[in-house]
Amino acid sequence: MSAADLADRHSLLLDSLGEGIFGIDLDGRCTFVNPAALRLLGHRTGAVLGRNMHELVHHTHADGRHYPECDCPIFKAFRLGAPCRIDDEVLWRADGTAFHAEYASHPILDQGRVVGAVVSFVDIGERKRAEALLRQTNDALEQRVAERTAQLSSALTRLRDRAHHAEAVREQERTRIAREIHDELGSLLVALKMDTDWLARRLPATGEQPALQAKCLGMGRMIDTAVDNLGRIITDLRPSILDHQGLWAALEWQAQEFIESSELRVELQVHVAAGVPPPQGGRAIAVFRIFQEILSNVARHAQARQVAIRIAVDDPPGPVLYLDVRDDGVGASAERLGAPRSYGVMGMHERAAPFGGRVTIDSAPGQGTRVRLVMPLEAEGGIAPGDRLRPDTDVGST
Repeated sequence: MSAADLADRHSLLLDSLGEGIFGIDLDGRCTFVNPAALRLLGHRTGAVLGRNMHELVHHTHADGRHYPECDCPIFKAFRLGAPCRIDDEVLWRADGTAFHAEYASHPILDQGRVVGAVVSFVDIGERKRAEALLRQTNDALEQRVAERTAQLSSALTRLRDRAHHAEAVREQERTRIAREIHDELGSLLVALKMDTDWLARRLPATGEQPALQAKCLGMGRMIDTAVDNLGRIITDLRPSILDHQGLWAALEWQAQEFIESSELRVELQVHVAAGVPPPQGGRAIAVFRIFQEILSNVARHAQARQVAIRIAVDDPPGPVLYLDVRDDGVGASAERLGAPRSYGVMGMHERAAPFGGRVTIDSAPGQGTRVRLVMPLEAEGGIAPGDRLRPDTDVGST
């Protein structure tokens, strides 16, 4: 194949390429250019050949700053004899407009000597526009997600506030009902018991009177049972010990009630640092109800043989209540504990959250369950007599 044929083939190859290609000599002047380059640059062949290509198409940065020839990566390719590739710069058209381009410059060697460079480039404007549109779309989507997240977070906060308020209202109503039951129905039952005893003492033990006396005694026993049941109902509604002796005494009392009513082996430890007053109001109620729920779950679901209960209150740097209940029962899976209908578990979390408390549950099938409440305590006034539960003492195994 002759040199002319080879040159023709090279020319056909350059003309068929979709990317722009031009060659430069050691002075940076154009030695050849293909049609794709002319189309992209908006020049004719005569206006390009022999021209300094940096001054023609690469003279200015995208922000309008002058682009010195000494900094041009294209020219460094033949000056340093090393190829380069630039992902995003601008090249300038004949009409003075710029376009984003990706280009590469490779030195041309002749018998081991650098005689110039060949430059290939493509217009990446469409790609840049697509990337900008994608960024814009992503930004808009992220903004919508952020707005929606903020709305959901606000709605969740409002829902929790309402639930907390509803719980506070329920506790107030329970207190009111407990007091009314105690004051009204309790007084009536006590009066009825006294009247029954009075009647029984005045019945003579002759004829049919022993039967009447027995009936009075039976009625008295029924009234006693009603009084006991009434006391239990009042205690379930609102334990008076919580109001009269404070949270520490109420927690110990509830633990002892659990011990006496169950057939489990229970280890109870209580330690309250000296000088830490029991919390009042909603915080105390939240802790007490959580403790009740934990013990209720052990009694109803755990099928345990042993239970360890630890109640500890630390002092500085800030008083914190630690309530820990462990059992050796059947346990539960994380899926079951996190199920939408696990209202007891959700209720414990919801009760603790408004006061900065945290409930953690460690459990697995066949490996028992450990429930831990960590509740920060705030200073809420002085300590009334009897408010503190035997400070710096431990209640041993039961």
